[in-house]
Amino acid sequence: MLKWSIPIGRVFGIRLYLHWSLLVTLVLITASLAGSVLPSAYAGRSTTEYWSVGALAAVVFMLSLAAHEMAHSVVAVHDGVPVRRITLWLLGGMSELSGEPADARTELRITLAGPLTSLAIGVASLLVVAVLPDATDPVLTTSLAWLGLANVVLAVFNMLPGAPLDGGRVLHALLWWRRGDRLSATAGAARSGRILGFALIVLGGVQAVFTQSIGGLWLMLLGWFLRNAANVELMNATMRHQLGDLQIRQIMTSDPTVVHTDDDIGTFVAATVSRMHHRRFPVVDSSGRPVGVLAVHDLTKTHERTGPVADLARPLPDAARVPPDTRVETVLSTAALRPDDGLLAVVDPSGRLIGIVTSTDLRRACERSSLGLPLGPPPDLGQPPDKDE
Repeated sequence: MLKWSIPIGRVFGIRLYLHWSLLVTLVLITASLAGSVLPSAYAGRSTTEYWSVGALAAVVFMLSLAAHEMAHSVVAVHDGVPVRRITLWLLGGMSELSGEPADARTELRITLAGPLTSLAIGVASLLVVAVLPDATDPVLTTSLAWLGLANVVLAVFNMLPGAPLDGGRVLHALLWWRRGDRLSATAGAARSGRILGFALIVLGGVQAVFTQSIGGLWLMLLGWFLRNAANVELMNATMRHQLGDLQIRQIMTSDPTVVHTDDDIGTFVAATVSRMHHRRFPVVDSSGRPVGVLAVHDLTKTHERTGPVADLARPLPDAARVPPDTRVETVLSTAALRPDDGLLAVVDPSGRLIGIVTSTDLRRACERSSLGLPLGPPPDLGQPPDKDE
């Protein structure tokens, strides 16, 4: 999940966010259109007109990116895969799913929905340009033609066979269907993504050196992102393979120290924080249901030592509430725990807290699994917990 993203509403019940880096993309597209594309199509117009039309085309292109991601998400929800949010950012869009497709065919449908939507938008735009009368303003037709071509290129580029591009997801689905092993398919798609990312970096470097084009730098940035994302997917696939069928109940801390929403902050600091090494605590309501997280570093940021804990606690995301039989490898792909203040609340069927899992617990489980050591919480030997606890 990208930090510093702004929620702008819901479409079909799916939350849509804009990341600040999207402004960079808007400025670059606008500058490209206003600086060279539009003036070359029809000279003699004012600079204001070129920039206005270029800015409008950039915004419409961002809307087409949103449509691309929305297509993924709508099909995912239809097929029973919850969608957490859609985020538009510097390099396009991201649909964050709260689960994984049940089978390869479902994944293929979800994946192909995005490129097919972009291709449809692109072809429709180009067809409109083709049927417009000759008297139509050339600045308008050029902008529409650029939008059509950009969406076609987006669809084609996204189908390159490397994770995390849509083509990598298609490759993953095909490998999954052929091999019958999801983790093996993930590793194969991730390795393909690493190769693709490296190729884009080299191609972008050559273009930047020999053509002095900013497009080369853009390709290098995209290749760097793809290679890093593929490395993360490969690492996650390896961890899932090592973890096997390990469940949350096997690594959770049972009956953790909790703080209630109506507890006084000062009393909690004096009675609990002063005698414990933990850095975060689950916050529960009067029924024992987890509603938030209170981190020690949040306490140090304020001079207030009075008032209810609820005033300082961070809300607990829905994805951070899990039943004890949840597989750890599933959690790794759906929950992002921040080292300082993130935790998973393990709940019983009634929603009451029965345990917690922190980022340290997940890391320890992965490390012990890779070493072939017994899993589960370490025995209490009188030692203080890890420093990030």
